[in-house]
Amino acid sequence: MTGLVETTSLKGGIRQITLNRPDKKNALTEEMYIELETQMKLATESANVRAILLNGKANCFCAGNDIEDFLKNPPKDENSPVFRFLRTLNRVEKPIVAAVNGVAVGIGTTLLLHCDLVYASPSSTFSTPFVNLGCTPEGASSILIPEIMGQRKAAELLMLCRPFNAQKAIELGIITALSNSSDALEEALKACHELVEKPPIAVREAKRILKKNLQEKVEQTIIEEARLFCERLQSDEANEALHAFAERRKPDFSRF
Repeated sequence: MTGLVETTSLKGGIRQITLNRPDKKNALTEEMYIELETQMKLATESANVRAILLNGKANCFCAGNDIEDFLKNPPKDENSPVFRFLRTLNRVEKPIVAAVNGVAVGIGTTLLLHCDLVYASPSSTFSTPFVNLGCTPEGASSILIPEIMGQRKAAELLMLCRPFNAQKAIELGIITALSNSSDALEEALKACHELVEKPPIAVREAKRILKKNLQEKVEQTIIEEARLFCERLQSDEANEALHAFAERRKPDFSRF
């Protein structure tokens, strides 16, 4: 364990999983994906855990992939740590509640699609900039986002890649509710405490039937998206976009 993913067992059977890299806005590395997958599996297997709380350290949820680490350790296929984590997230049987403060970028937004309840601070912001980086959507967002909000709104998010605020995230159906304070953790914790007081098997069965019509499709979509994503990473467009991002300059796609 690196300490970049913290786990805490809270009263009543709540397992809190916290992204702990505040100096990098909790941007995810390959090592963190491995730890997240491990912790999600442990929480699922533990008889003492009834709900999972996911949040980011300090006033930030997740700035997406760490670009420097991403360039050094790019995913090569659907069995790379990031895609294994996403498939594990899709299969978690227990309720997952997310607390979003600050930014949620890229996978910081798409992983929320796999959570059962999502609470966000009024100042939180979201973005899905995959196309801007010469890549394609991941996390089964190509099926889950149209399912949630329809084709036109999905195209706006996944093709135009415009950032959006918490109020729009509610309107689009990505988050459950806004918190009453600047810290969404309080609202998410309240939901977790409500969940753990309910019959645990009934809660898990409710989640299962809510997801059953899409779960296998989501699994296959994660794999299909992963293959295309890895293919796009090898493209000249992605090379230009990612290096421009790392060098803090505007990319030039005029030659493509």
